[in-house]
Amino acid sequence: MASPTTIAAMENKGVKGKHDSGLRDYAKRRVVKVGTAVDVNVLTNEQQYRKVLAREFNSVTPENEMKWEAIEPTRGQLNFTASDQLVNFARRHGQVVRGHTLVWHNQLPQWLTGGNFTNEELEQILHKHIIDVMKHFKGRVQAWDVVNEPFNEDGTLRDSIWLRAMGPDYIAKSLQWAHEADPHAKLYINDYNIEGTGPKSDAMYKLVKDLKERGVPIDGVGFQSHLGIQYGFPENMQQNLQRFTDLGLKVSLTEVDVRMPLPVTDEKLAEQKDYFGRLMDTCLRVKGCESFTVWGFTDAHSWVPGWFTGQGAATPFDESYRPKPAYFALRDELTKRAGRPSSEFWDK
Repeated sequence: MASPTTIAAMENKGVKGKHDSGLRDYAKRRVVKVGTAVDVNVLTNEQQYRKVLAREFNSVTPENEMKWEAIEPTRGQLNFTASDQLVNFARRHGQVVRGHTLVWHNQLPQWLTGGNFTNEELEQILHKHIIDVMKHFKGRVQAWDVVNEPFNEDGTLRDSIWLRAMGPDYIAKSLQWAHEADPHAKLYINDYNIEGTGPKSDAMYKLVKDLKERGVPIDGVGFQSHLGIQYGFPENMQQNLQRFTDLGLKVSLTEVDVRMPLPVTDEKLAEQKDYFGRLMDTCLRVKGCESFTVWGFTDAHSWVPGWFTGQGAATPFDESYRPKPAYFALRDELTKRAGRPSSEFWDK
């Protein structure tokens, strides 16, 4: 992997600071930040990827580089090389950073999942991890998905190493520790299949309402928004997001993609365009919706085909970095709302 110095040198050959209008420009005077998940390995090795990333987005989220297995594969040996590269890239290009993620049941290092730790030791390990990571990025990461995917589909808490060791209060404790380490970072709980109303979104609402009432530091809820055209658009999405903002919380669409059964057809692309447009429209209609992040911006580098057999083409750009109809749906929704001012949330 190239060093940060090497990446900066490559940018000076025509990427840094030289771009035509992108989504970030259409969003300049809007409430919402427009972001993407980033694969740092691709960022390092593909100039076109860097060019489009710098031109189109004013917010970035590491796809994997801030997850526990990436940062601490060996106990006590922290490796921030890849994540620091992304943070430095973002700083050079006027982009904010969403940290992803501190507490999750997945992508944990083997020394942790395979260790013979007591519950008390696991709590100490989690506390140390949150403090170490938050302090390393203090002042450089504007928002964090502190707790990721805590719920099952029926609204019960997911059986995880953290629930078993600490009980339901692992969520509140994690938020408290994160706030102590970086009081200015915005703290989120993030999950999928909570975009529409139902048992899972109801459970999230009940959780964050309780956390707010208890004085636990929480700033927002992340709605991942991994959709597929064959499954329908989430019901009552705007009303669902609004009930969270009515609690005094912010909301963000954090991992947007819209997959389709392959092969790609014009009809499927048109339906995908409609979904992307409706997602952005929903975010813009909810006053507290702070950011809209796609989970990868090009079909050349998307997680979808590897997870959903026979499905793909889930992002706004095709494999050759050409904008798809979905891209223009995002642009058009942003252009419609020319008068909305930027938010203090990201300006702090």
